[in-house]
Amino acid sequence: MTIEPRAGRPRASSREVLAEAACELFLEQGYDSTSVADITRRAGVSRSSFFNYFSSKSDVLWSGLDARIDRAIGAVGALGTDADAAAVRGIVLTVVHDFAPDPLALALRNATAMGLKDELVRDTGLRHARLAAGIADAARRSGIGAIRADILGAAHAAAVLSSLRVWAEAGAGHGSPEALFTEALASIHDLPWRA
Repeated sequence: MTIEPRAGRPRASSREVLAEAACELFLEQGYDSTSVADITRRAGVSRSSFFNYFSSKSDVLWSGLDARIDRAIGAVGALGTDADAAAVRGIVLTVVHDFAPDPLALALRNATAMGLKDELVRDTGLRHARLAAGIADAARRSGIGAIRADILGAAHAAAVLSSLRVWAEAGAGHGSPEALFTEALASIHDLPWRA
């Protein structure tokens, strides 16, 4: 008995197909001029398929990084009162570890062509605030005062996002986000976890 393959795109690839279609359209006609309907039409999937994977057009760019940030915030929070610089930095490093070129990297590299500069500034700020708050909360739970904890959170979040931006703008084959993050941490060495 021969089993015929099911019709349609394999479920595992639909996310990638949608992201690829979105990025093509963002490059061709700009972010603001591209609708979810345009993306689904290009990808050959239904609107409901789009929303199975992404909550919005912006989510196409950010969902991969958001998942990494969510995992890091959870892991940092799980440290409780045992949070220290080495543990927190090790966890935060996972946000950039093995970060492969993806829709966000393409958007960062082609922000002007895609008409995304303002969108990226705003959305980067949201990710910075969320990651910074998670790190600051961990610092406070470990006994660090509120202002120092906020500064530590902001500095570490900026190191992550700046590393990804610089790596993406440089293009493939020009270093790694991990190396840039390590370099960024060296520039905030004057902000020790404990005073």
